[in-house]
Amino acid sequence: MPYFENFAQEFKNSAVFARMNIIKNPWTGERYGVQGTPTFKSFCRGRPVWEQVGEIDPFILKTAVENMIIYGEDCIRKSTPVGQTITGYM
Repeated sequence: MPYFENFAQEFKNSAVFARMNIIKNPWTGERYGVQGTPTFKSFCRGRPVWEQVGEIDPFILKTAVENMIIYGEDCIRKSTPVGQTITGYM
């Protein structure tokens, strides 16, 4: 958690960091296939494009964030947004 919070502060002008309680938000966790905690995900236009489940070396997490910042625009140009609304109902 301290690394996540530090990176959120360090990259606050380039990336959005969010933390979610999947017990209070089970539909969102289910929608994105969260099977364990912690789960780190990077998104491009609403689609997960990178994931790490479980403990992660801070260097790997920081590198993943930096790569999304560097290559994120390319990802956006080559992707279309996800159009579904996340709800608890099918």
